[in-house]
Amino acid sequence: MAVLSLCGALCFGELAVRFPEAGGSYAYLREIYGPLMAFLFGWMGLLVMDPGLTAAIATGAASYVGYGLHLSKRGNQVVAIGAILLLALVNIRGVRLGAWFVRWLTILKVGFLGGLVLLALVGQKGDWSNFIPFVDQRAGSRPLPEALAIGVVGSFFAFAGWWDMSKLAGEVRDPEKTMPRAFVYGLTIVALVYIATSAAFVYLVPMQNVTDGQAFAAQVGEVLFGRTGAQVFSFFVIVAVLGSLAPIIMSAPRVYFAMARDGLFFPAMAAIHPRFKTPARSIALQALFACLLVLGGTFDQIISYFFFVVLVFIGMAVFGLFLLRRREFKRLEYSTPGYPFTPIAFLVLLGVMLFLLGMGQPKQSFLGVGVVLLGVPVYYLIFRRRKTAETVVSGVD
Repeated sequence: MAVLSLCGALCFGELAVRFPEAGGSYAYLREIYGPLMAFLFGWMGLLVMDPGLTAAIATGAASYVGYGLHLSKRGNQVVAIGAILLLALVNIRGVRLGAWFVRWLTILKVGFLGGLVLLALVGQKGDWSNFIPFVDQRAGSRPLPEALAIGVVGSFFAFAGWWDMSKLAGEVRDPEKTMPRAFVYGLTIVALVYIATSAAFVYLVPMQNVTDGQAFAAQVGEVLFGRTGAQVFSFFVIVAVLGSLAPIIMSAPRVYFAMARDGLFFPAMAAIHPRFKTPARSIALQALFACLLVLGGTFDQIISYFFFVVLVFIGMAVFGLFLLRRREFKRLEYSTPGYPFTPIAFLVLLGVMLFLLGMGQPKQSFLGVGVVLLGVPVYYLIFRRRKTAETVVSGVD
């Protein structure tokens, strides 16, 4: 999944160079496929992807915190909603404050995970025999297709959101150089940290002792920090989840802002806060929908709801590279390394993942697709008609 994400990021680097503006995938789909597809992506982002990704990360992390602090289901929801609202307020206050918050949370998160790996290895608190046998069907395992679907989706979810970085291309200096480097360096660091952390977990706790993810984390905490390890680990999880949520809440509302600016969404979403100079209404709207999903579903249900249709749109954006290169050839400061093999590899692996996800969680997967398709009549009945009327009025003037 790290290789898959990196292939996709290399392709998005070229898209960000071709269209260095706010909106990311929304802007790419608009230029490649037209306003309807761009609107559907924004509609999907508003109702499915952005609140789903935000709610899933917050809910998943809250479950670990709740396990360590013995919270009820309602307590877990309060923790998740509190994290979402806190970060939304930080980002409403300004991009500079939000960027500062993201930077230090990322440093703390990576530092914690790196320290966990070193503490496990240097302290020799685990056993290398936990890796043997490396491939084995454990007692009580799920059927292979279902297990693969859960494992693949869970692994890719660890990297989810890398495409959101392109939404900030219109606000960074020298995007032709900055965006490709940010994609490659960022994902490489994340991949190394996640793989090392996963290895440390297995080294510390035998797999046969693991009943669920929350218990796994608590057991790791107890091995490393003693009897109060579960509570100590809960604090680190809070830091980690805030570091994951912060960039999503910062970047996602820029799509609604870009749509409203293009006349494809409610004009109020294009408003800039007079004091903080941020798209405050868009940020608040995303936070509201995410909080509603936290109240309405479990971690697995939320992921299945948004992940399938998100992958379809990401695949369409990468496929658009082939269309763009057929339409025009212009020399760029950055082009996708290994083209056309890099986008082909990404699309093939993405297709396998879509098949596994659709087979493993068909109901939730296609619920997300249905929500997106509802955007088609909304576009034609409201926003296309409004845009046509504005064009006519502009022509008369």
